[in-house]
Amino acid sequence: MLKKMHIRMTAACAALAISSIGTAFGADDDAAKINERVKESGFVIQALTNSSSGVPLDILRKAECVIILPSVKKAAFIVGAQYGRGVMTCRGGENFSGKWSAPSMMQSMGGSFGFQAGGQATDFVVLVMNDKGARALLNGKVKLGGDASVAAGPVGRTAEASTNATMSAEMLSYSRAQGVFAGVSLSGSSLGPDDDANTTLYGKKITATDIITKHEVVAPASSKLMISTLTAKAPANVSKGKGGK
Repeated sequence: MLKKMHIRMTAACAALAISSIGTAFGADDDAAKINERVKESGFVIQALTNSSSGVPLDILRKAECVIILPSVKKAAFIVGAQYGRGVMTCRGGENFSGKWSAPSMMQSMGGSFGFQAGGQATDFVVLVMNDKGARALLNGKVKLGGDASVAAGPVGRTAEASTNATMSAEMLSYSRAQGVFAGVSLSGSSLGPDDDANTTLYGKKITATDIITKHEVVAPASSKLMISTLTAKAPANVSKGKGGK
């Protein structure tokens, strides 16, 4: 009986901790904070694409969308809960074959039981590799590993997505902590549009789908580095049927 009560209390604390972290990290974000997050995302993708131990460019050039979550925090109590906010840009057009779009703000949440040491911040980058994964994210919150398959992305300039799990995954994920890049699985985390942040960033209520697909949406100045880096490193979608063989 006591053991069951302990398990229920632990689960309740887990839910409360994750909820509290989400509230703390997302509360009262003004336009300046959101633009700073967009700008920081540009520095993250620049570092990841310039490093010889970063994302392979031939894989980036096949991606439909790129999600960047700078400085995701991990809480150091009862639950190792993670909560991150960042941006997503996709190739424009109905079949994601055009230029990189204006950014949609995104949020991620995930948790794992057990004590965690320290509260180190980690940058995460997720490459969305097919239309199904991209459309799922635009339509709402997606649980990675459940609603959409995800695998740790290969790292290094000459690395290839050679394993079956990696080749068939809808998303490939990467992390950067203290300057070290690695492929990391984000299975169990959820990802979805941050509607409130989008409203603040663009000054009106606007959906992630409209931001990504409508050409008249003007990208904020804070996204210049992110979009210019992706345009330089992956100017066209070279996946099969979209420019590739």
